[in-house]
Amino acid sequence: QVQLVESGGGLVQAGGSLRLSCAASGRTFSGTMGWFRQAPGKEREFVALISGSSATIYYADSVKDRFTISRDNAKSTVYLQMNSLKPEDTAVYYCAAGYGRITKGTTWADYWGQGTPVTVSL
Repeated sequence: QVQLVESGGGLVQAGGSLRLSCAASGRTFSGTMGWFRQAPGKEREFVALISGSSATIYYADSVKDRFTISRDNAKSTVYLQMNSLKPEDTAVYYCAAGYGRITKGTTWADYWGQGTPVTVSL
C-alpha cells in the first residue's frame, strides 16, 4: 500500500508562487505521479502528471507555462511549482500516484492523498 502526503499549500496573493510537495511512503514508488485539484462546487480536474522516468509530462492548458511538475525518485516525491497564481487557481490540490495507462483523466491513479488547500487572493 502506498500513502501519499501532500504539503506546501496555503494562502498567497495573486501573482505569487507556491510549491507543493507529495511524498509517497510505504515503499519506493516508481510509477506515474501527478496533481489534480477541486474548487468549491466544481468537479475534480487534472492539473499535471509526470511519468516514472520523467520522460512524459502533461499539463492542463489552464496551468501550462505557469506550473512546473518534477520528481525526485530517490525520495519518491513529486513537486508542483506554481507561479503567477490566479484567483481561479484556488482549490484543494490532490496528489495522485499509479501505474495505469497515462491519460489526463483519473483512470491511471491508484492512490490519492488527502489534499492540501491553496487559496489565491486578489
